[in-house]
Amino acid sequence: MASTALPPSMTPAVSAVYDGYPPAARAFLLAIRQLVFETAANLPEVGALTETLKWAEPAYLTQATRSGTTIRLAWSPKRPEFASIFVSCQTSLIEDGRARYSDDLTFIGNREIRLPLSQPLPATPVRHCIAMALTYHKRKSAP
Repeated sequence: MASTALPPSMTPAVSAVYDGYPPAARAFLLAIRQLVFETAANLPEVGALTETLKWAEPAYLTQATRSGTTIRLAWSPKRPEFASIFVSCQTSLIEDGRARYSDDLTFIGNREIRLPLSQPLPATPVRHCIAMALTYHKRKSAP
């Protein structure tokens, strides 16, 4: 059964970043944050996540197990109608996601999933992309 437990409390620094976003962006990104923690909770190999800031954006790391790559969540006034999920450009995650979900998600370059704030969060494909990121290193090193 899928876990729907509440994510842990944020550090004041992470909370301040979310609080600085416009209300629609904040709510959207907090929904993605919830998906990140729910997905991690349902993948025992991931272990506890570390929530921190990378490039002044909320970031989620599998620091305890090193099973995956960092996930960053972002909103920018340069593109105020979108929220973004970023992963390392040194992975094949965006390519893999594009192959599976090009009809459902917009992939930018080799590191970004761009999501319109005006549309409902496409939870199923986003959750799968999150799971692929959280288990990236573990899957790549599997025989």
